[in-house]
This record gives sequence, structure tokens and C-alpha cells, in this order.
Amino acid sequence: MAGRKPGAQTSSAGARESAASAERAVTDPRELPGSRAEASPLRSSARILDVGCGLKKQPGAIGIDRNPASHPDVLVDLDKVPYPFADHSFDRITAIHVIEHLSDVIRTMEEFHRLLRPGGTVRIETPHYTDYSSWCDPTHKNHLNSFSFRYFGEKHGGFGYYSRARFREISVRVKLLSFWKLLGFEFLVNHFPRYRRFWEHYLCYIVRGKAMEFEFEAEK
Repeated sequence: MAGRKPGAQTSSAGARESAASAERAVTDPRELPGSRAEASPLRSSARILDVGCGLKKQPGAIGIDRNPASHPDVLVDLDKVPYPFADHSFDRITAIHVIEHLSDVIRTMEEFHRLLRPGGTVRIETPHYTDYSSWCDPTHKNHLNSFSFRYFGEKHGGFGYYSRARFREISVRVKLLSFWKLLGFEFLVNHFPRYRRFWEHYLCYIVRGKAMEFEFEAEK
């Protein structure tokens, strides 16, 4: 998680100037510095938003962060929506070890949905709630498991009234500690959905998770 955290804002003059520019709405992310068209997993002209970019912004992406020390393309308080971009501005969004720091997971996912074009994708990486890293960082506000985004799926976890934003689950990958991976538990968790549910219900406090990688497609 080092280098990816949103971080605290500063009261320096430079931060105030950057914050003021971030408040100006951006209708096309290609107008921003750093939005050069480079190779991406989608296509060379794909527009990518790197949310909570930290010091390791993806090449060719628009990086947003609330810590001016990370030198993002746009300084944004990630807990305040809407972000300064028009609807359907991006083909892909990445949020790498960010969502656990934010106050409202549902509102954040709705904002990702707004920003993505139809069929656009989002990648989320976050600790599993049984890993020590989920709890040792006092800036973490959410502790998630591999089913935490089911409210946005096809059956919306049986609680569709939480949000109208819908995402199709492309993939979920759980990483376990090396000892359990060597024993084959990681393979079972990732290749058999029923076993993953069994693991979450009965085993995860013994066979502890480490991190999770989600890929979703926006349905509109």
C-alpha cells in the first residue's frame, strides 16, 4: 500500500493553488497534462483514470489524489463527489489500495459508474479483512472481503435498493499468505466459487487472506 494512499491534505500555498485548479470542471480528460495516449490494456487511445495514484501513477493515465506531495494531474478530495470530470469520460478506472481509505464505498462505486463509458472497466485492489495490513493502518476506514461488491452485481446481494449502479463481475482473485498458497488453498479459493464462499464463512480466520483483485465492467 506504500505510495498509493490518498494521504492528508496540506495547508501550504501550493496545495491551495492546486486545490483551486482541481475544482474547475474538466469536460475532457485529454485536456489535462499527463493524459498522453500510450499503450494500455484496452487500446492506444483508451482514457484511463488512476484514482489515488500516489507516487506511482500509471503511464498514460490521468492521476488524481488528495495528497499534493504525490504530484497528481488533478488534486481531488476523493471523499467528495462528483470528481471534476464529465459523465462517461473514461474507458478504464484503477483504484489500487485506495477504496479502503474512503468513507463511502457505495458512493465511490457510483462515481466510478458515472465516469465510465458503457462497457468501461474498473480494477480494484484492496486488502482482505483478515490480513493484518487491513487493520494496522489507522487510515483504513473499510475492511472488505471477496463478496463486498455483490450489491452492484446481477443479483445485487438481495438488497438492490442500496444503489442503482450495476457492474458485471469479470474476475475476482484472492491472494493468500505464502504458506497457504503453497498448500494449494489459493488455487481452490480462486477456481471454485463455492469453495471461496465456504472459505469466507468458515476458514478465513485460520487460512487468512492477504489481498484481493477485482475486475468489473460497467453496465449501463
